[in-house]
Amino acid sequence: MMREIYFDNAATTYPKPPSVVEAVKNAVLRYGGNPGRGGHKTSQTAAEAVYKVRAKAAEMFGAEPENTVFTLNCTHALNMAIKGLIRPGDKMAISPFEHNAVARPAYALSRLRVHVEVAEAGDSDGEIIEGFKKIITPEFKLCVCTAASNVTGRLMPINEIAEICGENSVPLIVDGAQACGTVPLKMSDGINILCTPGHKGLYGPTGTGLLISDGKYKLGTIIEGGTGATSGELEQTSFMPERLESGTLNTVGILGLGAGIDYVKNIGMKRIKAHEEALCGIISDGMKNAGNFIIPSRGEKSVPILSFNIEGIPAPRLAGALSEAGFALRGGLHCAYLAHKTLGTFPDGTVRFSPSAFSSERDAVSLVNYLKKICKTGL
Repeated sequence: MMREIYFDNAATTYPKPPSVVEAVKNAVLRYGGNPGRGGHKTSQTAAEAVYKVRAKAAEMFGAEPENTVFTLNCTHALNMAIKGLIRPGDKMAISPFEHNAVARPAYALSRLRVHVEVAEAGDSDGEIIEGFKKIITPEFKLCVCTAASNVTGRLMPINEIAEICGENSVPLIVDGAQACGTVPLKMSDGINILCTPGHKGLYGPTGTGLLISDGKYKLGTIIEGGTGATSGELEQTSFMPERLESGTLNTVGILGLGAGIDYVKNIGMKRIKAHEEALCGIISDGMKNAGNFIIPSRGEKSVPILSFNIEGIPAPRLAGALSEAGFALRGGLHCAYLAHKTLGTFPDGTVRFSPSAFSSERDAVSLVNYLKKICKTGL
């Protein structure tokens, strides 16, 4: 069987570090108790292991452990954050590059009398900043912005957007799905709530995510249930993180995530980003003389994601051909309707190249050679 060269790390990183695999295995074998759901040693041992990961994640993003919530994924975290702050009749602002994890909740809320404004876009950071300045006022109850586009990798000017929000007393939620693990985001950047998956740039298992708060805004709940605390009351636990962690935690995934955080910390974000950017450079430089090879604007700064099209070939068809040739890249709309509408790549979308720390220069060169062949001869 032919080895598939995996370049779809913006969806989930693969392979995982050996240390993550070992941590997952160890969790199944040693930490079988339900954390926070008993006074016996097996439960307490699991709870202690989970807390260590909570503290580790909090340190990475400059937060307090009690404001660090484990979720199923970034979509889960974003829904909890957005719906925990917004109410019918409120106004909220979003960027034009949002993933459907933000765009769909916003659309659903718009049908419940929430007024949703989308900031205007442009190729420069200045245009994005002005886009938010035009719409955000003290009347707004929420602003949500991705840290980096999952289509082009474009980095958003989060610090400046946070400043606009702060001046108007508007809470800012940041989707860190494509930036966390590559860009050193901190709550001190003016972020009120940061949501991120554990299974992408943090190299943890699937089924893991984080909602990290600065503690300034109390979130309403969209899920209620057993928290292991205040069990003698029917009202949902009022304090964090238990307030947002109803039901049994994913101990196995969380301990794997802890090993993933260690992996990123040990290698260093700068080193990981530099490696991945070099691979993106191999693609863009290798294809720059192919007139029918198109790369949408990535803005002034970006994370290591590169979207492209070959003129005359629909993105899903091109991704299918690449898969048959042994290259795993995602083609289509990438669950990002707004971004593709903004870029002018709707409805076919693009093919997305997203490397990881485990991707090699040799494999990137192999992809370039195959793309050159398609540009020259077609499919």
